[in-house]
Amino acid sequence: MTEGDVAATGTRQNYILGIDTSCDDTGVGIVSLEAGGAVQVRANRIWSQTVHAQYGGVMPELASREHVERIDEIVQGALAEAGLRLSDLTAVAATSGPGLVGALLVGLMYGKGLAQALDVPFYAAHHLEGHIYAAASEAELELPYLALVVSGGHTHLFDVQHAGEYRLVGATRDDAAGEAFDKVARLAGLGYPGGPAISEAATRGDPTAVPFKEPLQGQKGFDFSFSGLKTAALLASRAGARPDDLAASFERAAVSFLVKTTVRAARALGRTTVVISGGVAANQALRAAFAATDLRAVFPGKGLNTDNGAMIALAGAAAVQAGRAPSALTVGAEAYAPLANVEAQVD
Repeated sequence: MTEGDVAATGTRQNYILGIDTSCDDTGVGIVSLEAGGAVQVRANRIWSQTVHAQYGGVMPELASREHVERIDEIVQGALAEAGLRLSDLTAVAATSGPGLVGALLVGLMYGKGLAQALDVPFYAAHHLEGHIYAAASEAELELPYLALVVSGGHTHLFDVQHAGEYRLVGATRDDAAGEAFDKVARLAGLGYPGGPAISEAATRGDPTAVPFKEPLQGQKGFDFSFSGLKTAALLASRAGARPDDLAASFERAAVSFLVKTTVRAARALGRTTVVISGGVAANQALRAAFAATDLRAVFPGKGLNTDNGAMIALAGAAAVQAGRAPSALTVGAEAYAPLANVEAQVD
C-alpha cells in the first residue's frame, strides 16, 4: 500500500469490493473511498455468460452453475486489476435482490463468507440502487433528480429527493424494455442478447417502415408498457416485414416512449436532471433522444451500463459514507425487492 493510500487523518483508505450475480453476468468491482469522500472505481470485471444464447433467454439453473464456476476467478481478476490483496479490503457488498434467487445466492453467500473471513463489514445491496449509483457516480449531481432504470428485467422511474430515498413514479405494467428488445430480436431472427442486435440491425433499416402505435396514450401517470409493441412486432414479422426495418421501427417506438414518458414526469415534478442506467442505457438512439431534450441526462460510464460489480461496490461505499450499520450475515436473497421507500406514488 502506498503513502497515498493513507488518509490525512492517519486512517486506512477504504477499499470496497462489490459482487453482482443477480442474473447471467458475474460482476465483481472494487472502489476506493478517499478520506475526503471521493469515490473511484479501481476495478470492474464481468463474466458474461454465453450458454443462454441457444435458448434465446436466461436459463436460471445454468446461470447459477456458471456463477459458482467463475466467481472466484473474477474476484481474483478484480483484485489484480486494482493492484490489491484480499487483506486490503475494508468492506464487502453483494446484491441481495431483486433477481434470480439461485443466482443471487451465489454472490450473496460468497460475499458474506469473504467478509466474515476478512473480519470486515458486509453490506447487502439493492440491485436497482446499484444501477442508479452507476450513473450518478459519473457527474456532480444536486438533489432532487429523476432516475430511470431500464434493463432486461426492470423499467422503473424514481424521484430521488434525498440520498437513499426513492419514490416510485412509474414502472412497466408488463415486459421490461430490455426483455422486449430480446423478444423482438428473436422474432426478427437477430440473435441474443437483443439490445445490441436490434441496435446494429436498426442502422440498416427504415424506422418508419412499421407504424407502431405509442403505448398508453393519454395516461395520466408515468407507467410503461411494452407488450403491445411486442405483439405489433409479431404481427409485422408474420406479415413479412424485413428484419432490419422491424428492428429500426421498434427501436424508434420504444425509445420515443421511454423519453416522452420521462420528460412528462420531469415537467410534472419540476426536475431538470435524469440519470438513466441499466443495460438499455447503452443504446445510442436512447442517448441521442435524451440529448435532444431540455433535461440534463446522465448516463453510466463505460462498463457500468449492464449488470456489474462496480455499481454494487459504489452502493457499498455510499453505505460506508452514510455511516450505515453493516447488514446481518443472515440476510437472504429476494427475487422481488421493491426499491421505493417513500409511500406516495405519483398519479
